[in-house]
Amino acid sequence: MYISQINIQNYRFKGANNIIEFNEGINIVIGHNNSGKSNLFKALDLVLNFGASQKLSIDDFNKEVSIEELKAKSPKVSISINFSESENEAEFSEDLVTVSTWLTDLKSPYQAQLTYVFYLPEKEEAEYKNIMSELLSDDIEDYWLTIKHNFLRKYKSNIYGGNPDYKHTADPENLKKIDFQFLDAIRDVERDLFTGKNTLLREVIDFFMDYEIKNDKAKDKATQQKEISELRKEFSVSASELITMLKRRMSQGKKEMLSYANDTGASFGNAEPDFDGHILDSELYSALRLIVKYQTGITIPATHNGLGYNNLIFMSLLLAKMQKDASGDYLGSNAKVFPILAIEEPEAHLHPAMQYKFLKFLKENVKDKARQVFVSTHSPNITSAVNLDEIICFHRNDDNTLNIGYLGRAFGDDLKSKAYVQRFLDSTKSDMLFAKGVILVEGITEQLNMSLFAQYEGFDLESNHISVINIGGRYFEHFLKLFDSTHEHTIHKKVVCITDLDPVRKENKNGESFEKCYPYELDLDKSYYIYKPCSNDIVDKYIVDPNKKSKGINIACFSQEKGQGKTFEYTMAYTNPECKLILTDSISNSKELSSLFDYYQQGKTLDEMISLLGKRGKENNRIIQSIEMYLGSDSREHLIASRYLNSIKKGDNAYELSKALEENLRVGNTAGFTVPDYIKEAIKWICS
Repeated sequence: MYISQINIQNYRFKGANNIIEFNEGINIVIGHNNSGKSNLFKALDLVLNFGASQKLSIDDFNKEVSIEELKAKSPKVSISINFSESENEAEFSEDLVTVSTWLTDLKSPYQAQLTYVFYLPEKEEAEYKNIMSELLSDDIEDYWLTIKHNFLRKYKSNIYGGNPDYKHTADPENLKKIDFQFLDAIRDVERDLFTGKNTLLREVIDFFMDYEIKNDKAKDKATQQKEISELRKEFSVSASELITMLKRRMSQGKKEMLSYANDTGASFGNAEPDFDGHILDSELYSALRLIVKYQTGITIPATHNGLGYNNLIFMSLLLAKMQKDASGDYLGSNAKVFPILAIEEPEAHLHPAMQYKFLKFLKENVKDKARQVFVSTHSPNITSAVNLDEIICFHRNDDNTLNIGYLGRAFGDDLKSKAYVQRFLDSTKSDMLFAKGVILVEGITEQLNMSLFAQYEGFDLESNHISVINIGGRYFEHFLKLFDSTHEHTIHKKVVCITDLDPVRKENKNGESFEKCYPYELDLDKSYYIYKPCSNDIVDKYIVDPNKKSKGINIACFSQEKGQGKTFEYTMAYTNPECKLILTDSISNSKELSSLFDYYQQGKTLDEMISLLGKRGKENNRIIQSIEMYLGSDSREHLIASRYLNSIKKGDNAYELSKALEENLRVGNTAGFTVPDYIKEAIKWICS
């Protein structure tokens, strides 16, 4: 069996019902801060951790309700966990027996349910309504305080098996069969580890003592027990020798020590204190301590390790304990049937490579040690190391309700896009899953400079938790399938695509494929060419209308104005024909471009600016010929933009431009550079 679903009602999350579905095996729960990941784990703990406190505080209720709702009925928390039959159910014969009294559907695959409820008993409801009706305050906190001081102590908790309407209390013996181990984010592993005095380490040592005998499948149970018994007797003989030696060394001192017993009157009735003792092997566990031994032979106490290393040791011992607790041979009928491991933020003390190794370890040990694993994380390194099907994404909507995205299901039948995103969702692109909003860009220049563009416009992407992701081309459609809120299982955060128009043309008769052209070349010779002002299909699909209303609910595309734009670099020069700030060190033809900028500022004519062009190669001749035929009033801007685009090395220019824009900001000269309009609008839309 496995936990297939949890339904959380009125526990911390806003909204009466929050249903989250799980995978058999590993579940990676991700999301931005305060999205609800910890609340989910605590909800699981309330139902599955038998023996732990099930009392809630007033702040555990979902408080986003109205005064009228509080007056009408006392608030109640309900958390239901559904169990489903596994595909490999035959390997676990005790599963069905364990959940037999919790079943809600007998047909295969069977369904079972446990429900935790925290409620005010019915006999208290009349008094509750009476007191609440007498409150005349408009402040809802007054009503919650009244519940806290007058009724919270009267609340009860129960765990029901099966349909909760029948109120059949779950059998404690069956609840004990579930082994729910929860490692929260704030944990002190040194407190829980490192000496045999600690319960965890002592239990693990006891289970693995003589393990070469216990694990020898060639020996039957009776033979194993006999050999272990002989080893214990052998230890007892050796221990007796140690006790005798201690008593011999104490013989003279004992007389002096016990002489005081006569003086105090402790010796009476011909009886006096003495020393005796024996040692069992289990009693010596406390003498053991965990150390780390290096290849050089040097040993150090585990307490001297870093936190990350000790966390890994602790988790490995915890898995060993779970193996012990699930051993029917060792614990008999007290053995656990369904071990579950939940870990909050394992990356807290682990560097990226160790995070990857840890996830690999968990995946290899699922079913052997823990039947189901839940991991919450903020780490892109962890998400990039697992399959999309294993990731569940939490996102808070604008109204603070919870949106749950199932990344593997978001693509529907589009296996091509799913495979593409799986392949390219590395530790940098995975950042889009944690941000509150995402800006998708085509190249490195936009990625490096987008945060600076926002600052020029008075916005702060970092404060708004906006992530800028370079997808390295026009592969927007693959990634957008994760976010399109008109489809199921997607993540409903705001996403902006900033893309280039890249106009193209091809010959009417002999043109086999479209080739790039300049925006001022569009429609110059329709008798010879077929033109497309935009070669990017996504522009028209998600473009915003003049009122800046997106065609999609949460996705918008921004690009240059048709007839003006080509690439980002082209539009930047077109928009800043007087700003020499964009003339970086790596740019070629820098003198020519500098002179073009000067001529433009001086109001020189197009012909005068063309005269500055240097070597008249094929591309320059094409630019001159086409721009002289162009009838628009912005031909000078197009000339500068064309020469700028053909003079840059994109990689070098991206870094140098970022440095120049940042320095310009530092000195407060925001008026010296103009952000292209389509980027302004994109930043404004995503930050609004």
